[in-house]
Amino acid sequence: MRFVRTLIPVVFLLAPFACHSGDDAPDNDPFDTYQDCYNEHHMTEGFDTQCAIEICCIDHPIGSQPMNVVCGSDAATCDAYVGSNLTDANDPTLGSDITTACGFYFVDSGRGSGTGGKCSG
Repeated sequence: MRFVRTLIPVVFLLAPFACHSGDDAPDNDPFDTYQDCYNEHHMTEGFDTQCAIEICCIDHPIGSQPMNVVCGSDAATCDAYVGSNLTDANDPTLGSDITTACGFYFVDSGRGSGTGGKCSG
């Protein structure tokens, strides 16, 4: 009985840490390039193009930059950065997907107000 009374507080102390190791935990792994990040989220994990773009802009360090920095401070800088660092031969509407995602990025990244994208969580 004493063992059970000792074990219960330990379980409650460790429970919060166990919750962070599951599928709901944020995935903030760094990537060497923006393309690497996009490939993982779009090609491997199956996120649509626009969501993969937002995820990589907001949730991952890219190269030597911290999270939520590489795509810049507004939709135009995002569009320019992503447009020059991303290719996808399988997406015939990549240019418009980038523009749409970058418009949502501006809001979802916390830099602007308005309506965010479907990937904002």
